[in-house]
Amino acid sequence: MNFLFRKIDVASLVFFRIVFGVLGFADVLGSYIAKHWIDESFDVSKFQFKYFGFHWVKTLPDPWLSLTFIITMLAGLGIALGKWYRWCTIIFALGFSYIFFLEKSYYLNHGYLTILLSWWIVFMPLAKYYSMDALKKPAPAPARVSYWSLFLLQASMGIVYFYGGIAKINSDWLLNGQPMRMWLKGKSDMPILGGIWAQEWVAYFMSWSGMLLDLLVVFFLINKRTRIFALFFVLFFHLNNLILFLIGIFPFLSVTLTLLYFEPEWPRKAWAWFESKANIFQRLGNWWNGIFEGYENTTENTPQEAKGNWGPGGFSLRGNAVTGGSWKSNAIKIAIGLFFLIMMTLPFRHHLIPGSVAWTEEGHRYSWRMMLRQKHAYGTFTVKNLATNTTERIQIREHLTKRQKRKMLTHPEMILQFAHYLRDHYEAEYGNEVAVYADIRSKLNGRKYQQYTDPKVDLAKVEFSWLEHKEWVIPLKE
Repeated sequence: MNFLFRKIDVASLVFFRIVFGVLGFADVLGSYIAKHWIDESFDVSKFQFKYFGFHWVKTLPDPWLSLTFIITMLAGLGIALGKWYRWCTIIFALGFSYIFFLEKSYYLNHGYLTILLSWWIVFMPLAKYYSMDALKKPAPAPARVSYWSLFLLQASMGIVYFYGGIAKINSDWLLNGQPMRMWLKGKSDMPILGGIWAQEWVAYFMSWSGMLLDLLVVFFLINKRTRIFALFFVLFFHLNNLILFLIGIFPFLSVTLTLLYFEPEWPRKAWAWFESKANIFQRLGNWWNGIFEGYENTTENTPQEAKGNWGPGGFSLRGNAVTGGSWKSNAIKIAIGLFFLIMMTLPFRHHLIPGSVAWTEEGHRYSWRMMLRQKHAYGTFTVKNLATNTTERIQIREHLTKRQKRKMLTHPEMILQFAHYLRDHYEAEYGNEVAVYADIRSKLNGRKYQQYTDPKVDLAKVEFSWLEHKEWVIPLKE
């Protein structure tokens, strides 16, 4: 693994730092507006769904919660500017993780990815060059860093693509064109493009091309000859997603990470091209170069063998590498090895659990199973007072927001969590034990509604297990 420590141009990492900081700021701002002001998911007086292992994360009351959002947003800007970089990365990682774990009904894959990236960049030297921190203490060496930082970012995006492609190899996606057919049909009234989305063959084309893109794009990106064509398809794919779906910053973050597969010095070359085309860019470049006078353009000084003949900046194991066994390099190797061991095995855990993962949701999260199912559900919860043998039908909206209710009814672990909340709530009110029953019907990817939960099972007595199948979930009828 010594290739991880060969030196590369820092330019693409600086580009990533700036974009990631801006996107992080925008994502937290959007979360604050949507969750705190509109949906009121962070109302401390209401129930909130917690992630397994993170029930201890509590929602702060205002103004402390709002202050947490503001500080996290400012930390994102600090990352982009490279100001107080180490502190800003730590604060952003803590703040974003805290916000993420407050409410399970807002789970998004890009939020999970952002958490992983935000903790990794704490340890990456992304602000030693072209940052406000570097203005005070310019680095004497050329703008070069160890390859492991870039490799981690490249491989993280590669895992998202490849495992997203594997997840799409299923009959609903490939043979039935679902749920893409339903989503495109819902967009048929869109101006100009609506007529295209209404064509049934478009749904199959997008399903198959999306699967093939995810599976193959990394292999085309690491090959220098096909890299530009891969980027074209990535841009087309994410542009379609941006037009059709509200998925936050994910298209922008994905394109940013995809660009890291190009040679590390590509931002320098792009800037030089702009300088040659516009005087204003030339003046800005002269001003910037005057500040960082000690920096060198490493493109010309990098040995040819260190660049490698293929791969993003060279996946070659030859060249300018650190071969020593310092404790720092060994710690980096172990951390990267453990990270990829988890990332490459966790998405397969649903194979250990019986049933369709799209139906049971068991093993869905953290597995890059993106845009694969459309589920609708309706149902009721009933609480039975075991002392008086009387029952009460629960008005769900009195306890949950609209989004929480919609997500809960299609996710068994959230159904169970809500049932336990009702158990605790009504046992405290009645002063004795209660039973909780859920009678829910659901449909998946255009199928008809069918019974989702066993209405005779007392969920108050059922314990949650992360890797065990929930027997009270009725199997999907194909």
